[in-house]
Amino acid sequence: MRLGVLDVGSNTVHLLAVDAHRGARPLPAHSHKAELRLAELLDEDGAIGAEGLDRLVATIAEAAQAAEDQGCEDVLAFATSAVRDASNVEVVLTRVRAETGVDLQVLTGEEEARLTFLAARRWFGWSAGKLLVLDIGGGSLEIGYGIDEAPDTAVSLPLGAGRLTAGWLPADPPDPTDVRALRRHVRAEIARIVGEFARFGSPDHVVATSKTFRQLARIAGAARSAEGLYVQRELSRSSLEEWVPKLTGMTAEQRAGLPGVSSGRAPQLLAGALVAEAAMDLFRVGTLEICPWALREGVILRRLDHLPTT
Repeated sequence: MRLGVLDVGSNTVHLLAVDAHRGARPLPAHSHKAELRLAELLDEDGAIGAEGLDRLVATIAEAAQAAEDQGCEDVLAFATSAVRDASNVEVVLTRVRAETGVDLQVLTGEEEARLTFLAARRWFGWSAGKLLVLDIGGGSLEIGYGIDEAPDTAVSLPLGAGRLTAGWLPADPPDPTDVRALRRHVRAEIARIVGEFARFGSPDHVVATSKTFRQLARIAGAARSAEGLYVQRELSRSSLEEWVPKLTGMTAEQRAGLPGVSSGRAPQLLAGALVAEAAMDLFRVGTLEICPWALREGVILRRLDHLPTT
């Protein structure tokens, strides 16, 4: 069957159409993406404002039409941090449903972490042993740990690259004082939950998903995306420690000139690097591997697991 997954994230609205059946690897057939950066469109009350809501509804309608054009039998539509944390979330969901026919499921942060963990587990397999999975989105940081397909523990923290950039780094290039304050905040938030993971012992394999980690790995020398999914890509903590001061001194335009960094994501890259560096440091991770699969694939895999056998 052809499935559509509509991911309304803090940075983008992304429709991924895949050809899939139970027990098989989902094969991407079509991708439709629009960059909204919802995390930056919240008003002073934490609501998605009128302009942002108009743009969101129009973008979801376009994605729904693309899913229909591509012959998707079913569309799994979900929203993450930016919608989840909006003070007018029910207004948003009601209007989206009324004007587009799309019924958005709002994932909790823990659900996000668990589904991302499932995707990483399926990608690396049982031989990876105990997995620690990190995912930096636009609105939140998800962390999962475990030896099975369901993590033993999963946590979501409000440490997304877009959220932190909007709230802590207003200047371009950023003020070093603001960077230092953000660094302290990020490390304090992560340090609170490290003990929850430490009781399960050291992981056998540490992996990371998300555009932020892929871009950080790329500027640190990892292979280009054009070289394919199956090329191993790694990111070391020592590389991050070298890059954070460099990124601090750059404007967003200068960051956009780095390998693999898009202009839309460039403003968020420093905040993402601070989160990645803090997580690797506090969890005592020297090197991690980039996983091509993430939340969208986790949603697809969970749906396929519940298909009836034939």
